[in-house]
Amino acid sequence: MSTQAIHSERIESETGKLGMWIFLFTELFLFGGLFLVYAVFRAKYSADFHTGAQELNTFIGTLNTVFLLVSSMTAAMSLTAIQKDKKNLAIFLLAMTILLAALFGMNKYFEWSHKFEFRLYPGSEVLKNLPHGELLFFGLYFMMTGLHAIHVLIGMILLSINIFKIKNGEVSSTHYLHLENSALYWHLVDLIWIFLFPLLYLIT
Repeated sequence: MSTQAIHSERIESETGKLGMWIFLFTELFLFGGLFLVYAVFRAKYSADFHTGAQELNTFIGTLNTVFLLVSSMTAAMSLTAIQKDKKNLAIFLLAMTILLAALFGMNKYFEWSHKFEFRLYPGSEVLKNLPHGELLFFGLYFMMTGLHAIHVLIGMILLSINIFKIKNGEVSSTHYLHLENSALYWHLVDLIWIFLFPLLYLIT
């Protein structure tokens, strides 16, 4: 490969990384705004928010935290594996990451199903008749966890694409920007949950 080609590839890689970091910062601003709104309303309706938080399952929240923390580790390990040209190991670690993400999604499905069973969902008559603070709590709960769940799904798609890219050689020990950016995105998903979990489940 010529010096010019190497230089061009390096510039493309740096540009791709910069673009990803800018995107991640915009995502942090989005969730940061939601966290700020949550903090303001929690301070104003502390008793109602405390009552609403009692309806959440701390065990499921803790389990999901473990799933995401371990999945963030396997995503990072997959990047290290591909850099060392261990393709099969990288694919296995990505598959483990996706599996842990699926377990997170399954737990979230059961948790939401429990809320729907008791008609605690946006627009329900039961929710409308709750005190204003509880209404705000569940509205923010569904908005933030729902938005996070969408990010989890997108992350799973990105990681799945990387498996196919590794198999066909598009992602390799010399070309791994797509996997690196996907892993960064997954770390963001993990980071957001680390803030969501104590805000919703632990601070009462």
